[in-house]
This record gives sequence, C-alpha cells and structure tokens, in this order.
Amino acid sequence: MFKKLILLAVAFFAVTNCTRTEQPLGSAENPVKLFFVPSVDAKLITEKSELVKTYLEQNTPYKFQVSVPSSYVAVVEAFGTARADVAALNTFGYILANEKYGVQALITVLRFGSETYQAQIIAKNDSKISALKDLAGKKFAYVDPASTSGYLLPAKLFKDNSVEPKETVFANKHDNVVTMVYQGQVDAGATFYSPPEAGKIQDARRLVLTQFPDVEKKIKIVQLTEAIPNDPIVFRKDLSEEMKNKIADALVAYVKTPEGKDVFHAMYGVTDLTRSTDTKYDGVRSMLKALGKSANELVKK
Repeated sequence: MFKKLILLAVAFFAVTNCTRTEQPLGSAENPVKLFFVPSVDAKLITEKSELVKTYLEQNTPYKFQVSVPSSYVAVVEAFGTARADVAALNTFGYILANEKYGVQALITVLRFGSETYQAQIIAKNDSKISALKDLAGKKFAYVDPASTSGYLLPAKLFKDNSVEPKETVFANKHDNVVTMVYQGQVDAGATFYSPPEAGKIQDARRLVLTQFPDVEKKIKIVQLTEAIPNDPIVFRKDLSEEMKNKIADALVAYVKTPEGKDVFHAMYGVTDLTRSTDTKYDGVRSMLKALGKSANELVKK
C-alpha cells in the first residue's frame, strides 16, 4: 500500500510539473522571469523592482516574477538554464551572457543624456603623477578583472600607450579603489567616470564623500579612457519577437513617467532608456580581443 502511495505521489508531481511547464510564458503559472543586478543596496532594488513589475503587468499582456540575485554572474548563469528571460545587466555581464548563451541587448540605459560611459585614472593631487606615462613603475589598483570601467578600459589604455605599472592589485569595489588612493596604499587607480551634474561630482569619488569630504580636492583625474556603451537590458534569445518588443517598448515608456524615472534613477542612476542592438557592443568585444581575453576567461581569472 505504501509503495502504491509513493507511486501515486510521484505521478501527481510529474503531472503537476508537466502542466506548469506547458503553460505559456507570461501566464500566472509561468511568469516572465525578470532579473535586476544588485549594483547598489539589494533591498532598495528589490523594493523598486516591484514597481517595475506592477507597471509591466498593467501595460503588457504578461505576468512577471522579479528576482534580485547576489551577483551579475548569477544572472548570466540563470540565462543558461532558462531561469531568466529578461535582465538589467552591466556591460561586461552582457558580453559574457551573449558569449555563453546568445543573450540579446535590446535596450541601452542613458545617464544624463549619454548612452556611453568612460573610466578614469585617479591619483592624489599632491603626487608627481600628472600624465599616463607617470604610472610606469607605480603601484596601481583595479576594481575587478570582470569590471569594464575598473579593469577592461584602463588595461586597454595602458596597452595602447605601452604603460606598465610595477604592481597591480584588485580592490573589488570602486569606492575601495578611491579609498586606497586617498590613503596612499596605491599610487593610482581606475574607477568609473560620470561627468559632474549641477556642479557636483558624479564619478566614483562621490562614493566616499561621507568618509572623506575633501576627496575632490585630494584626488585628481589624471586621464579618461575611451567611451563605451552603457549597461543594457537584455533578453533570452529564444523569446518570441512579439514578447521581446512588447516588454522592451513598455520599459522604455515606463522610464518616461515620473514614477519610472524615479525608480530607474534610484536603482541605477538611469535617466532614460533607448532601444538598442547587439552590434552597439562590438567595441567592447574588440577591446577584449585586443587584450587577448574572452569574457569567460576574465571571470575565471
């Protein structure tokens, strides 16, 4: 009898699971899986992403399930197992997801009217470092091997100009790089750059203003790198074109509403969204090629 009950239970769950997976994507039983990378406070992104979900459900024919995983790598791998359908990713994360799973960028974010961003090389104001060539033989801090502005852009800049620091370290976060430069633990470092807005700095130095109110006076920008496209919103390649376009159009429309503008600015400093294509990110691929690395190799570094 017990054996028969076990078999009945197995059969029940098999049928239930089969029924769920056969439900159309976007239904209540099989919602579109929407991921947001936790680039700032995960609690804030979780709260704001629920507002995105509500808007999308009201303005598309689909139901959504929102997730905020621990890292962009978790988002990338979720695409590999069809557990993610749409995601807000960083630029490098997108290149990795596209390289491994064919994920497609259909939206690029804008910040203060710009579709691109740069990295900056920073050093202390009272140091003798005033040009890129002065970094030869110095101790230099990157953010992370998988950071576009904290590694790829400055590494390409060094390669193009035949500059080789004596020692390099990875600080893991942009604010850590600024702190290390401020405290003299390294001679210089690389972080993201954003132009000033209303007379206030928006680059990585702003992240440590609370600890170091004089950071703008103490740390200077030595040089900016070339510009690359901002982070994209990406889609699983085998979603229907109709679904991709309806969701992408709804997101672009949402950020033009007062609520949407506030939500995306709070989450990612985004001021607008524009429709995009994969080819817009070919410059980043060329950068990787010049460095002799694939996105996957840098993650494993």
